[in-house]
Amino acid sequence: MNANGQHGQGRPGRDGARQVVWAVVASDIGPLLLAATDEGLVSVVFHATDEIRDKAVERLGSRLGAEPVEAPGSPLLAEPVRQLSAYFAGERHDFELPLDWSLISGFNRQVLRELTTVPYGAVVGYGDLARRVGQPGAAQAVGMAMGANPLPVVVPCHRVVESDGGIGGFGGGVETKRRLLALEGVLPQPLF
Repeated sequence: MNANGQHGQGRPGRDGARQVVWAVVASDIGPLLLAATDEGLVSVVFHATDEIRDKAVERLGSRLGAEPVEAPGSPLLAEPVRQLSAYFAGERHDFELPLDWSLISGFNRQVLRELTTVPYGAVVGYGDLARRVGQPGAAQAVGMAMGANPLPVVVPCHRVVESDGGIGGFGGGVETKRRLLALEGVLPQPLF
């Protein structure tokens, strides 16, 4: 995974403006909105119904300073779509994608970059992750960083759990978190 955290303001597209493309793709956890810039994958949004999709696209446009364009066939989205499909099929354990970190900064970016080192099939506690970034008393702040993660699944916030063994919260909903952890073999697969 390209988790070097480097980003600029994005390279200009053909018209001189930053290019932002998006598409909604099917997954085992429901429709996902994927958005990318010339720098890399910039956003993954759960439960991408029409209403959620419209709000996410509007928010992306205002935060990135460019009008997002629906482009399911874009080469910028081809590899993220392929790798996510392979992940949900159980054929891929690590993402090797360029990431555009421009939607996150400071402590949150530091925590999320560290999170990319937690391997498939493993979990880490909020407090453990806080210690890994040199902020041992910041477990709650780590939780806030997980909630602000613009790249869930690819930057695996579902792998962060409570120290007492609880599953913890999740921006995509606890059931989605359970399904991702079951896919990775951390939890048993649901019976139905």
